[in-house]
Amino acid sequence: MIYLIMGVSGSGKSTIGKALSQELGYAFYDADDFHPPENIAKMSQGIPLNDSDRLPWLLAIKSLINEHNNAVITCSALKQSYRDLLEENTTNIIWIYLKGSYETFLKRLQQRSEHFMKENMLISQFETLEEPENAIIIDVNLSVAEIVQEIINQTYAKIDNNQKS
Repeated sequence: MIYLIMGVSGSGKSTIGKALSQELGYAFYDADDFHPPENIAKMSQGIPLNDSDRLPWLLAIKSLINEHNNAVITCSALKQSYRDLLEENTTNIIWIYLKGSYETFLKRLQQRSEHFMKENMLISQFETLEEPENAIIIDVNLSVAEIVQEIINQTYAKIDNNQKS
């Protein structure tokens, strides 16, 4: 199973992804590590990426998905078209959407110093975000342990419902 944890910057994707991967014993991959240098340079300057900037990055993530049976991957995947590309020819993805308010995420970004994402780009991410319909939706105001447990509980419920269908 591929757990794909999505959401805007500051939603806790990396923190939750690492905790979930430890709980499940799966490999963990952060999609930020797959951005080409040009994308990181743009984002570091506060310039939002466009779809053509994102395509090589998404294809790298797609390749990663195809290489693994079990993994936890974090990826903003803000648009449905990005998620469609990542899901293409794949049936073993569970989407986890970390949902919260702009204010919550802005506060988190203001407390970061080492991340390339600039605060002003959070507005752009919220404008781009197309909330998923087929994801497990998680409230980011829960603790890390509660979020991990909720993901596991909802995954089992989702798999059980799919098997009954």
